[in-house]
Amino acid sequence: MSIPSLTSLITPALSSRIAEIREQLSTTSQEAVTGRHSDITEHLDGQVGKAMLSHKMVEGITLQRQTFALRETRLDITQASLEQIQTATTALGAQMQAAIGRDDIPSLELAGRDAEAALEQIFSALNVRHGDRYLFAGDATSTPPLASSEVMLDEIRIIAQTSPDSATYGAALDTYFNDPTGGWQTTIYSGTATSSDPDAVVAIDPAITELISGLATLALTKPGENIALFDLDSPALQRSAISLSSGETALVNLRGDRGVNQEQIALSTAALDKEELIFTSLFNALTAKDQYEAATELKDLEASLEASYLLTSRLSNLSLLNYLR
Repeated sequence: MSIPSLTSLITPALSSRIAEIREQLSTTSQEAVTGRHSDITEHLDGQVGKAMLSHKMVEGITLQRQTFALRETRLDITQASLEQIQTATTALGAQMQAAIGRDDIPSLELAGRDAEAALEQIFSALNVRHGDRYLFAGDATSTPPLASSEVMLDEIRIIAQTSPDSATYGAALDTYFNDPTGGWQTTIYSGTATSSDPDAVVAIDPAITELISGLATLALTKPGENIALFDLDSPALQRSAISLSSGETALVNLRGDRGVNQEQIALSTAALDKEELIFTSLFNALTAKDQYEAATELKDLEASLEASYLLTSRLSNLSLLNYLR
């Protein structure tokens, strides 16, 4: 009868213990890094539902915050464009009225050049986008909303040249900018009339079109135009100056409305921060693992594993006879 070696008697149990320690090491390492129990269900016992509800609420808050951040970014870009428009048109109406009041043709022509430059800036500002989304195109977000300002001026110039008087010109200009079948919405603007995004501003908003209408007439007084309808006593010019001043006021109100939306987003985000703090604290209280405690356990397990490996190494060359000696 052969005597079994000590290694054959002890090694299976020792190997099993080593595997167990390694599994515990993996679990404890994860807990030390995450600060949470690896098996939350076992740890919580009957409070799993409460913990999962808290976690779900935190995830929902994260999604809401992402939505608010997206809205905030788009509003910031929209406001920047509207500010650019406001800056480009500031005082042009007053400058135009002063030139008319003084019968100052050179000043009027200078204002006309400024108006043409302002139109180019406005069209550029209204064609702004966030990512692949054009912000002033309504729901047609994949398409630039406006053609060039030169195309529009060409059309307004024809209207002015073919109108026999200021009244006819004024009626034609109203149709051009405000009628869905007019040139503004059929030739120049390629977006939708409305937007499903409540924060969005469409390029055919009355505040914007009123400004552009006034600027278009003023731009046609620049040197070289020589349109007979636009002499210094022309009611068409007076009306243009009024449109510019009125449009500036409407633009300020439009920016104010979007500012209210921005403030509401900021308040909603602050409220989400408080909710997130509450639900995160609750979830942590239920699932957290003390990281100092986990680190201590990890150190003990590493020591045990090292000792087990050392013992295995020594047993590999130890016979039962040597052990009994």
